[in-house]
Amino acid sequence: MNVHDSERIAGVLEEMGYTAVDREVAMTGAVSIFAINTCAVRENAANKLYGHLGKLLELKKTNPELTVIVGGCLAQKDKDEMAKRARAVDVVFGTHNLHNLPRLIETAIETNKAQVEVLPRLVQFPSELSAKRGSKHSAWVSISMGCNNTCTFCIVPQLRGKERDRRFEDVVREVEAVVENGAKEVTLLGQNVNSYGSEFGDRHLFSKLLRKMGEFQERGLERVRFTSPHPASFTDDVITAMAETENVMPSLHMPLQSGSDRLLRLMRRSYNSARFLEILNKVRTAIPHAAITTDIIVGFPDETEEDFEETMRVVEEARFSSAYTFEYSIRPGTPAATMENQITKPVVQERFERLLKVQNAISLEEQQKQVGREVKVMISNTQGRKDAADNRVSGYTEDGRLIHLDDACDLNEGDIVSATVSYAAPFHLLGSRT
Repeated sequence: MNVHDSERIAGVLEEMGYTAVDREVAMTGAVSIFAINTCAVRENAANKLYGHLGKLLELKKTNPELTVIVGGCLAQKDKDEMAKRARAVDVVFGTHNLHNLPRLIETAIETNKAQVEVLPRLVQFPSELSAKRGSKHSAWVSISMGCNNTCTFCIVPQLRGKERDRRFEDVVREVEAVVENGAKEVTLLGQNVNSYGSEFGDRHLFSKLLRKMGEFQERGLERVRFTSPHPASFTDDVITAMAETENVMPSLHMPLQSGSDRLLRLMRRSYNSARFLEILNKVRTAIPHAAITTDIIVGFPDETEEDFEETMRVVEEARFSSAYTFEYSIRPGTPAATMENQITKPVVQERFERLLKVQNAISLEEQQKQVGREVKVMISNTQGRKDAADNRVSGYTEDGRLIHLDDACDLNEGDIVSATVSYAAPFHLLGSRT
């Protein structure tokens, strides 16, 4: 979602007449605008930001005309602190006012005064603005912004606001435009995609949207993905739509966060481990080759050894193809930040390493099941760079696994080819075209 927000920022800047340059050029200071988009989910993002801004302050000494703009969730959260601490910053804008960026930049340049504007609620969907997409063949499409959940560890609802759903027709129109422009893959984005339609009183609108995506297959839309659904609002009609819509890919990323029902209640996740596993079983019954990934937090406040063992139990039963595992990070302003019994770093680290060992072993076993299979691979813009050393290119299978193909340097980004898997590692596959 942040990557797509950055595409919108770049699109606005291009409409203003600016041209993008490589990061290496930007870091020399020989640019007019230096834009930073921020995330506030984890604490280290703030540390990275202020480190970058310290370097930019030095660059501004050699290029006084350099304009530094900072946007996104961290800007929304820390606008006042940012204005005090970061003398290099000329424009601070939040998650709700990207459409005002041209005015803020022009005012900062004309007055030589920093402009800080953070709106409390969404005024205009960023999707209505231009985008400089990172790939012609694979496109992000937002279907909603914000979140109505109240997870105690999460800062996002405070920064993105309540969920706002885009009109069905507007989403379809954007998909139609990117497909006409050559996109073969679309990923539907939302903080909680499967609650799409709640604003309009239609709890089945997301499954209807998935089926609508199937109508674009004849026009070249080969792959449809979405992220991320919430287990509490995951309905059977979504599973049916996934199974019956040919270009909706057999992959699902659904955050578990914890396998302990007690901790799930403390997190306000509104489901239990049995319900989570039930959803996975239904998905695999309808889509036998589905690859399922997840997010897991280790060391949430008051997590006992028994709670952690419950997470390990669910992980072993769920058989995730991979998992994004995180050590709990305190986010000031969230209910969890003031909970008693914060877990000490050594305990969190030890549990984290145990979980990682188990999940990596499961990932390898699940990957090894792919050996000998014929898969469809789409060469990726981020992983598909030709490697002269080993004559490989890389891409993703239909179920979202990274695969490197031998003797395939004649392939280009967006090409879709058949390949046979010959080798499996926990985080990638090797194969050859068939």
